[in-house]
Amino acid sequence: MTSDLLPPAIEPAELIWRDGVPESATFGDVYFSRDNGLEETRYVFLAHNGLPDRFNTVPEGGCFVIAESGFGTGLNFLAAWHAWRETEPDHPATLHFISVERFPLTRDDLCTALESWPELSPLASQLVEHYPPLTRGVHRLLFDSGRVRLTLYFGDILDAWQALDFRADAWFLDGFAPSTNPEMWLDQAMTDIRAHSKPGTTLATFTSVGRIRRALASTGFQMEKVRGYGRKRDMLVGRLPTGEDAEEPATLGSVAIIGAGIAGCLLARNLAERGVNVTLVDSSPGAGSGASGNRQGATYVKLGVEFNDQTELALSALMFSQRCYGPYRESCWHPTGLLQLAWNEQEQDRQQRFLARNKYPTEILYPVDRERASQLTGVPTQTGGLWFPGSGWLEPSKLCTQLIQHPGIQTAFNVNVTKLDFSAGKWHLSSSTGTDIVAERVVVCAGHLSPDLLPFPGSFRFKSIRGQVSHLEESSVQAPKAVICGPRYLNPVHEGVAVTGATFDLRDDNPEPTQASNEQNLSELQTMLPDILTRQPGASAPTGATQGRVGFRCTTHDYQPVADQLCDGEGNSVAGMYLFTGLGSKGLSYAPLLAEYLADRLSDQPQCLSAQLKRRLESRRIHRAQGGESS
Repeated sequence: MTSDLLPPAIEPAELIWRDGVPESATFGDVYFSRDNGLEETRYVFLAHNGLPDRFNTVPEGGCFVIAESGFGTGLNFLAAWHAWRETEPDHPATLHFISVERFPLTRDDLCTALESWPELSPLASQLVEHYPPLTRGVHRLLFDSGRVRLTLYFGDILDAWQALDFRADAWFLDGFAPSTNPEMWLDQAMTDIRAHSKPGTTLATFTSVGRIRRALASTGFQMEKVRGYGRKRDMLVGRLPTGEDAEEPATLGSVAIIGAGIAGCLLARNLAERGVNVTLVDSSPGAGSGASGNRQGATYVKLGVEFNDQTELALSALMFSQRCYGPYRESCWHPTGLLQLAWNEQEQDRQQRFLARNKYPTEILYPVDRERASQLTGVPTQTGGLWFPGSGWLEPSKLCTQLIQHPGIQTAFNVNVTKLDFSAGKWHLSSSTGTDIVAERVVVCAGHLSPDLLPFPGSFRFKSIRGQVSHLEESSVQAPKAVICGPRYLNPVHEGVAVTGATFDLRDDNPEPTQASNEQNLSELQTMLPDILTRQPGASAPTGATQGRVGFRCTTHDYQPVADQLCDGEGNSVAGMYLFTGLGSKGLSYAPLLAEYLADRLSDQPQCLSAQLKRRLESRRIHRAQGGESS
């Protein structure tokens, strides 16, 4: 089924409401039983997959994976989440629920549909709150501090099964009946279901169509017809034989993370919440002391005019970061909204082409004229731009300190790692202070210092970019009430200071702030917002503008991050070693999603990125061929 809707938007479901029950106008079928949809779900999908009893068998640090072929109203997910809460193990464990939806409900329709189930209301309200904007691709939502992870794929089902990396313990084969929605029940879909299953995987479906039973049986499922729910006489259940190739639960082992910036701290917390023992190592005296030590940082990305893989990765990171930072709203996350100003003719043209070739939900962004831009930001602007209502600014160092407050995280600060050795299946981290840290796996997450820690010689395509921000005293600037981005960004005043910057100094290793860099920031800021500073052109710098801070960003030759198991120069994976760096100036937006992805891989759990987006993060890109370009 094709669509002429511009990317990345996806068509919402068209509903017809009859006596409080939603029907699909496209497929002419109901979303759940008119008799009792919740009880039907519990009978068909939970009971016939042996749930919730099987939840108690999940080992410490393990996960149980449910995959579903039609998300619809989310009723099946909520029923499974409710059952998990009632019977989940008393040790760290994760419920993964993976679902596909070609025509997702709008947020309002989702809310209305779930009002029928008061007992699920506390969970339904959280689902509605975190429900993603209707854009194609993968969306990862976290609930109960990560003990429940929902992976939603908005798009065609065959595309979903090709893009996603997981193996299910149980299948909910839902969606509309084969007679009304045959594309969901193609033989290829049945083959893909088998490919995403493991020995002992079970399935249940409301349908009893013989073609479906035969197709699943041909892939290896032992199929059986059993009594259906309510007025349905029959339904199908299946199980893959366990056999001799039954999988042993993966042992997580310990992880050492080198680098306590925003990326390292997010990864440490993510792993600790899954039950992994983490040691966070940094040469500084505390977390968030390097490039993540700025007083303020804007959370934004620059979306491409063409919606390609690079743009999709940026969009996915932006949406995930907003959900990730939500719990910290009262402390260090400030979702004020953000304006990407069309500050010159070139940027105005770029934004016009962007809007002509794409359709984004207004929850993500929408264009504003000069008058509206001034109203939203609270300061006079010369032009309009793109308004991102869910973005804002962060206190990164403060967040880092909060993230590492977890019993599963041990810290080793003031430790300068000098050597990494692999011996007897473990990594040994040696330091100049004599500290020796041992872990089964290690993640190098040290920003521009990461290349120096790699355990083999080589020439790497990394760039270290000096960035100086300038601190403006409240009296020296017309403070905006939202973030404004252009050739520089300007944040709202916090504790008497607004931060602007940053410089982009590619071949400058001076760690100290300079007056020249401050003047450069102020000049660019006035180009973007001519009336923003209290001084007149040609006057001396306003009081307080000479203060600043320097950090060093790390980026790659193609300005895309690295989040992957490390590969050596021959393309071979290095056992137990991972690399997480190259986030550049967008680290606050990219780090949450990439930390989630790396934690998925390190814990051997379903992955939150599609196959094509994972390729953009591969570590094999960092090696420069002999005679290749210089950085």
